[in-house]
Amino acid sequence: MLICGVDDAGRGAVIGPLVIAGVLVNEKELDMLINLGVKDSKVISPAKRRRLATEIIKTVRNHHIVRLSPAQIDKVVETGGKLHRLNRLEAQAMAKVISALKPDIAYVDASDVVPERFAQHIAQELSFKVKIVSEHKADATYPVVSAASIIAKVERDKAIAEIRKEYGDLGSGYASDPKTIRFLEKWVETYGFYPKFVRKSWKPAKRIKTERNALQRRLF
Repeated sequence: MLICGVDDAGRGAVIGPLVIAGVLVNEKELDMLINLGVKDSKVISPAKRRRLATEIIKTVRNHHIVRLSPAQIDKVVETGGKLHRLNRLEAQAMAKVISALKPDIAYVDASDVVPERFAQHIAQELSFKVKIVSEHKADATYPVVSAASIIAKVERDKAIAEIRKEYGDLGSGYASDPKTIRFLEKWVETYGFYPKFVRKSWKPAKRIKTERNALQRRLF
């Protein structure tokens, strides 16, 4: 039986892509992932994640990555119903990963508050039958999803590193990071608009832009 695990990285970030990754293994090969020491990517250091990602790719039968750009995310969010539409977009991306890997069973880390609904949304996008196990915190429960989470996080880290190389230190890309907020504030103050790697529809980005516009009106 062919099994795949699918997970994302960067869902809540205000800067950079949302990355979805999947890995494919034979049922008998799951022990190899366990022996590598795969865990939820959030509890592993960046250096160890990079090492593990290399080993995972060597170990698994196949893997597939989909990047959702800030522009793609903004397009669905700005049409209304942020979480619902983002969930559907992510379900479509996970379906693309599953379609590329063609497993018999897919374990996914559910983005929807209702995991069963998330599984249904993925299934609607598939052209073949596959059993979908959709659960919250699947990356901490199933090694095959842990492996996918590591690849997704490493890919997301690469994307942020590319942006950082060109635009300077912008932190993690999450609104909880003071460096990221300072970067956004300084950029808007300097240019008056956001670059393409920022999710303009996110509340923190909108707030900073609104405050800047209000200040401009007071000054002029």
